[in-house]
Amino acid sequence: MLAGLVISTGLFSQNQMIVDLDGADHKISRHIYGHFSEHLGRCIYDGIWVGEDSPIPNDQGIRSEVLKALKEIGIPNLRWPGGCFADEYHWKDGIGPKKDRPPMINTHWGMVSEDNSFGTHEFLRLCEMLDCEPVIAGNMGSGTVQELSDWVEYVNADIESDMTRLRKQNGREEPWYVKYWGVGNESWGCGGNMNPTQYYEKMTRYSTYMRSYPDKPLYKVAVGPSGFNLDWTEEFMKNVAEKGKSWLFNGYSLHYYTVPGGWGDKGSATEFGESEWFTTIRKALRLEELIDRNLQIIDRYLPDANIDLIVDEWGCWHNREPGTKPGFLYQQNTLRDALVAGLSLNIFNQKSDRVKMANLAQTVNVLQAVLLTNEQKVILTPTYHVFDMYQVHHDARYLPVQLNGEDYEMDGRKIPAITASASRDDEGKVHITFTNAKPEEAVAVQCHFQGSADLQFTHGQVLTHDQMNAHNTFENPENVQISNFEDAHMDDGTLKVDLPPKSVLMVELN
Repeated sequence: MLAGLVISTGLFSQNQMIVDLDGADHKISRHIYGHFSEHLGRCIYDGIWVGEDSPIPNDQGIRSEVLKALKEIGIPNLRWPGGCFADEYHWKDGIGPKKDRPPMINTHWGMVSEDNSFGTHEFLRLCEMLDCEPVIAGNMGSGTVQELSDWVEYVNADIESDMTRLRKQNGREEPWYVKYWGVGNESWGCGGNMNPTQYYEKMTRYSTYMRSYPDKPLYKVAVGPSGFNLDWTEEFMKNVAEKGKSWLFNGYSLHYYTVPGGWGDKGSATEFGESEWFTTIRKALRLEELIDRNLQIIDRYLPDANIDLIVDEWGCWHNREPGTKPGFLYQQNTLRDALVAGLSLNIFNQKSDRVKMANLAQTVNVLQAVLLTNEQKVILTPTYHVFDMYQVHHDARYLPVQLNGEDYEMDGRKIPAITASASRDDEGKVHITFTNAKPEEAVAVQCHFQGSADLQFTHGQVLTHDQMNAHNTFENPENVQISNFEDAHMDDGTLKVDLPPKSVLMVELN
C-alpha cells in the first residue's frame, strides 16, 4: 500500500500526513495536561482561594467559578506549593486552626505577607473536589530531611504515629495518599544554588526518607535542568549511573519557558507584531529538541532505568501587565499563547512514550494562566480553550503521525508552519489536533491512514481570530472562543482539511 511505503521511506509531498492506525502501543497519559499553582501573586489567594467568609461564591473557601471551570477541562493533576516558594515553605505552618498559623514573608514573590490560610488540608480538599491527583513539591532548600519525611507520613500513613495523630487532631481521619512528590525544585537556582553533584548527593538523602507506606508507593521527581543547560543532566546522570541510585526517583523534571524577548525585557503579552509572533512560535518549538537531547543523555547513562520526563513548568513568560504589582507575574493571554499551548501539547503527545506528566505555569492569574479573576468575575483565556479541545487525548491510545508540512518563513528564518498529533479513544473515535502558525495563510492538509478503518469526519472545533493579539477581557470575555469547524471531509479514505490562519484545530473521525 502507498501508506506503508510512505511510512517506511518518508517520501511524500508537502502538507501530507500519515496516521498509523495500527501503531497504538501506549496511552497518552492524561497527566500531560496538568497544571501548576504556586503561592505567587494572585494564583492561590484571590484566584483559587477566597476564604469561607468571602462574599465571592465559594465552596469551603474555594472560588466556585474556578472550581467549575477546572472541572470542565478535566484537570488531571495540580502541582503545589511551588515553584521557588516550595523551598521556603514549611508545611507545619499551614495546618491546624487558621488563627494559630504563623504568617511568613514570601521572599520570592513580591515580599508580601503569607498568612498560611491555604495549606495542606485546603490543597488536598481542592484536589478531591476536582477529582485530580495532587503533586507536591517538597522543600529541599530550607527544609530538613525530617520535615519532608514527616510531611509524607502526615498525608499518607495509616499507622499510629505522632504525625498521624496530628493529622486526625486537625480533622482528617483517613490519609489522602499523595503519590507524586518533587524532591526539591530548581535546585540549580532558587532551590539552593547547587551544582548537579551537590543536588544528587542531597537528593539521595531526602528521597531515602520519603517512605512508601503500605499500598501507597511514591512517584518521586528529581530536579532537571533550566532550559538547555544540558551540562546539568550530563553530570547528574553520570552520578546516578556511577553510584547506582536510579531507584531513588521515577521522573526527571524539565522546566522550559517560552520568553519572546530576553529575560531582561520579555516583551508585552498583548502589544506585538508578526516578528514577535514568529519568534515566540520558533522558541516554543524548541521544546521538542530539549526533550530529545535530555533523553539522549539519560539513555546513554541509564539505558535500562526507564526514567520518565516530567515537564512540570512550561508556558509563555511575558512582561507583567502595566500597573500590576511587581513580583506577581500577572499577564494577559492571547491567541499567540493558545498557539504555543497547542503546539506544546502536540509535542508532548508525540513524545508520550517518555513524557508522562506536564504542568502549565500557572493555573490562575499568573503567567500563561487558563483563568483570570477580577473581584467576583472569572474569564477563560484562549489557553483554557486549547486545554478544553485537547481533552479528547486524555488517556487515549497514541497514534503515530508522520507529517511533511510547509515552512513558515520570515526574515530568512524557517520554522514548521504546522504541528499535529493523533489518538484513538476507548470508543474507537480518532482525534487529530493541529496548529497552523501562519498568521495570514490557510494551509490545506491531506491526511492518509495506514491500517484498516472506514473513518468518517464527524465534527471539528477551531480556535482562531482575525487578530493575532486577540484576547479575552472582563468587558469582553468571549472575544476568543471555540467555534465549530466544518471545513474538512473524507475523500476516498483521505481526510482533507483546511487549517485557518493562526489556528488551533481538533477534528474527530468515527
